[in-house]
Amino acid sequence: MLQHFRVRPMFEGGQLPGWTFSFQLGSERFTGDYMPDGTIKWTNSAPNDEESVKKMVHELMTFHVYE
Repeated sequence: MLQHFRVRPMFEGGQLPGWTFSFQLGSERFTGDYMPDGTIKWTNSAPNDEESVKKMVHELMTFHVYE
């Protein structure tokens, strides 16, 4: 389960091209960039179970950004 999920626009004003996010997973902290097409670019190492974590990030982004 992702904890302390935070998201903010890459640039002032909330305009595209995307958002930066961070979260805690267990004892590790992860950060990345979420692009408008749904692509995730990890800014540090990717989680071990990357595919399931990406699904959780997509769900959280839908909640925080698109609604």
